[in-house]
Amino acid sequence: MKHSLILHAAIAFVICFSNSFAIAEDAKPLKNLILPGEAFLLQDRVMFIFEPSVKTKLSPRPWVFYAPTLPGTPDVHEKWMHEQFLAAGIAVAGIDVGEGYGSPASQIHLDACYNEMVKRGYSKRPCLLGRSRGGLWASSWAVRNPEKVVGLAGIYPVYDLTSYPGIKRAASAYEMTPEQLEEKIDQHNPIGKMSVLAKAKVPVYIIHGKIDKVVPLEKNSAELQRRYQKAGAGKLIEVKVIDDQGHNYWPGFFHCEELVEFVIRRANSQE
Repeated sequence: MKHSLILHAAIAFVICFSNSFAIAEDAKPLKNLILPGEAFLLQDRVMFIFEPSVKTKLSPRPWVFYAPTLPGTPDVHEKWMHEQFLAAGIAVAGIDVGEGYGSPASQIHLDACYNEMVKRGYSKRPCLLGRSRGGLWASSWAVRNPEKVVGLAGIYPVYDLTSYPGIKRAASAYEMTPEQLEEKIDQHNPIGKMSVLAKAKVPVYIIHGKIDKVVPLEKNSAELQRRYQKAGAGKLIEVKVIDDQGHNYWPGFFHCEELVEFVIRRANSQE
């Protein structure tokens, strides 16, 4: 009898411990958020939303379509910036498409994120914000959907995939060989189609380091500005160049008041 009681107690302990472990595993967050918000799966991809506590009179509600939503982004360096958006009553959302580099396969998930936000009562015309490789995500989606974009902002953003990550690295995301992607680069490289945004009169604000060697200024933000100017839309784009900065965590990139003001103004305009 004594041994039976001990055995039952041991079994109960194991079951209890196993259940506790399962609960702990289930409780593990899908994404570590830098600000209060929600993370959930959409099409088997992790999507996040920072929802403002400030009520806005605008309907539908304004939001920022952010990229890249990788496991570590948005990160703590961007916290102040996103706090300003939330304080202005503007939500921030994004979805993790992995290293999609703006490929058609990744665009399917960005479409799903957009549709989810619209379904929740958010604007059909968000302001897009792309940081670094997120510029490829944002601009590739924007040139496919210019009527859904109220503004485009960037922090040392990539717009030319030949400059970063390069055709060789990007090819697999496009389900092509490097040779095939190079042959069809004009169909897929967002920088080559930016005239679509210029013709749609989509305003742009970018901050970029002059000595950026990872995402070269000349091939990306400066080239976008030249293309806007060529299309007669030069007044719609501003590129703030920081002379002594490259591709790094310099606080000025993430505490740029002009960029924040641009995003808030555009998100609220819903024109």
